Amino acid sequence: MNLVLQAPALDMNVVERITSLTRPSSVQQLGRTAVRLLDAGLESSVSQLCEENKVDYAWMAPGRRFADLKLLAMDMDSTLITIECIDELGDLAGKKAEVAAITAQAMRGEIADYAESLRRRVALLQGLPESALSTIYEKRLRLTPGAEQLIDSCKAHGIKLLLVSGGFTFFTERLKARLGIDHVISNRLEVAEGRLTGALLGDIVGAEAKAAKFKAVMTEMKAAKAQTVAIGDGANDLKMMAEAGLSIAFRAKPVVRAQAHCALSWSGLDAVVNLFE
Repeated sequence: MNLVLQAPALDMNVVERITSLTRPSSVQQLGRTAVRLLDAGLESSVSQLCEENKVDYAWMAPGRRFADLKLLAMDMDSTLITIECIDELGDLAGKKAEVAAITAQAMRGEIADYAESLRRRVALLQGLPESALSTIYEKRLRLTPGAEQLIDSCKAHGIKLLLVSGGFTFFTERLKARLGIDHVISNRLEVAEGRLTGALLGDIVGAEAKAAKFKAVMTEMKAAKAQTVAIGDGANDLKMMAEAGLSIAFRAKPVVRAQAHCALSWSGLDAVVNLFE
């Protein structure tokens, strides 16, 4: 197996320690922030050493090329963007603590019924002016570091992009247009007389809907599982991630890191490209 090591400020002393443990056939430098150890020996202490030094690591089979991918899917909140939009809306409604507490429980997988957790949070937004959505998008929403570089790499290789979200169409549709994303799926807030009603329109987009959309796009593209990647941070991303050839837990909750193929806890989204040859 090849071992990819990445960090925003990669400590070469740590790389040397891991190299001595895994004895690779050679070491490839992948820019200033990443290296690939070819034919590295599996060593259980690598995970602890990387965790202690804030280094992201991934065991990758040789021959997996980024150019061979057809579909890359990612969650929106706390993955493509740095915020949880519903928590920020809760802040404008004066109820951020209540909303954020439910969000955290849902993302950790502590609330079995995601749809109910979402309805509870949206209900707390009742009466908020519709203009609050624009305020969040324009003033608070920021792309995660490396997001644009990852998207540009996908476009350069003809890889289709899918944005999945338990959040809201107001944000996903704007990001789709802004970034040139191919497919999106998300929830729609009900608005009446210029204010949020505290309700949602249509079926809830949760774990099952995310996975179903991923599989539908994959089928439409005639993509093999090995040609797909799914990136997420919360428990409601796990079913989608299980359908992908490579699942990546991005700055994720422990339940997600435990089930993903690999995790990126400190690097930006552009680190996804370095996982592949």
